[in-house]
Amino acid sequence: MRNRTVADLMTPTAVAVQPGTSFKEIARLLDEYGITAVPVVDEANRPVGVVSEADLLRRHSAKDGPSTAGAMMSSPVVVARPSWTAVEAARLMERHRVKRLPVVDAGGQLIGVLSRSDLLQLFLRRDRSIQEEILEDVVIRILGLSPAALHVDVDEGRVTLSGTLTRRSLSPVLVRLCESVDGVVEVVDRLSYEDEDEHVAEDRAPELRQERLGDPGPDHGAPVEGLRPPGV
Repeated sequence: MRNRTVADLMTPTAVAVQPGTSFKEIARLLDEYGITAVPVVDEANRPVGVVSEADLLRRHSAKDGPSTAGAMMSSPVVVARPSWTAVEAARLMERHRVKRLPVVDAGGQLIGVLSRSDLLQLFLRRDRSIQEEILEDVVIRILGLSPAALHVDVDEGRVTLSGTLTRRSLSPVLVRLCESVDGVVEVVDRLSYEDEDEHVAEDRAPELRQERLGDPGPDHGAPVEGLRPPGV
């Protein structure tokens, strides 16, 4: 089972500005590319901030101070890595109340931008693709169960599980793994059981344990201190 990463979902950087870029040039770029914000990079193409439509509107209302990207940008910037999962990136966005994340490579250079709309691509997967992944990867490969005993129905990302499991303890494992599949919105458990055991068989699902450890580590998203969330 492979979850799509930030690299799979991000928009490769088409436009960025430098700290000295003017108000009018930034407004022109936002309009030309149909975007709502633009990363600000230094001479080494490392992101140092973000200028959004809200930043431009605040500057226009204030009518004082310099009108350059360096003066208007939100900084320091919270960044993502291309190898992160969509879950890690979404949690970082939620934690810091931002709508987009510049994506940087190992050298800290800008390679793309991940927005909330990019993350929504996960929920546009076809129901048939979701169903096949659950049956082939979750049911057969990870849990080693017979697909003949289970029914997996998917409708608009809503997964309904029915059929008979050998043990009740397999149910929460199966549900949890299904929830981690890209594109799944909800999982409905209508399973029955041959054995009412009470021990959760997590030894049958090593990938479940990995999923539970999927929170971004302490270095994820750095630097974050002093982030100015409004308008980002």
